[in-house]
Amino acid sequence: MKARVYGEPVELPDHFQEFTRREDTVAISIDLHQGHLSEDPDCPCPAPRARQIVKGVDRFHDRARELGVPIIHVRSTLRPGGVDDVKGIPAAWRMTFPLFVGDIPNADAHALAGSRWTEFVTRVEPSDMIVDGKKRLSAFYPTDLDFLLRNMGARRVVLTGCMADCCVLNTAFDASNLGYRVTVLDDLVRGTDEPLEKAALAMISLHLGVVTDSETLLREWETSGA
Repeated sequence: MKARVYGEPVELPDHFQEFTRREDTVAISIDLHQGHLSEDPDCPCPAPRARQIVKGVDRFHDRARELGVPIIHVRSTLRPGGVDDVKGIPAAWRMTFPLFVGDIPNADAHALAGSRWTEFVTRVEPSDMIVDGKKRLSAFYPTDLDFLLRNMGARRVVLTGCMADCCVLNTAFDASNLGYRVTVLDDLVRGTDEPLEKAALAMISLHLGVVTDSETLLREWETSGA
């Protein structure tokens, strides 16, 4: 199967089926909700490049479901009063990211439970699962994602979503450190900008798992039968 290592195409050796087998694999979509993807000027944490991947993620999920691969949608949610973040110990990104992008209007509303900003933009089917409570950069912290995956018997995770250099990268590190085999689909993640996106994918390919595209992985799943 073709993958990319440090941005260059490679043919994976056979033992990389440990990463790419369909059996015991779960697809995890990270933070594709209105708080990042809305075009409303009040969007509290815009990730406009990620709007490009919504249709592709939906298509990938449709085909994954047909092949029996479970889908988990992860979203950031904070308590309405903000004690988890702005009224407690603010997440570091709230201080560092504006040094690059400038002030973010309405940032204090980001991920507040019950707000429209936590509504998914990608399609969620009844058979899918939702993991709430992500409060920092990794989909594993402080959620029940690891608990859920272990109860599902998962050994492999496939990551899509935003942002490649932030939440996807942190989730990939945690997943690998927890013993899961990680695949990241480079056509279905987007980063702060293209250079940071490429850097994140390069790091993942060198240290954490497989970087490939959705069509390549789906073909592998369809032809391998497991």
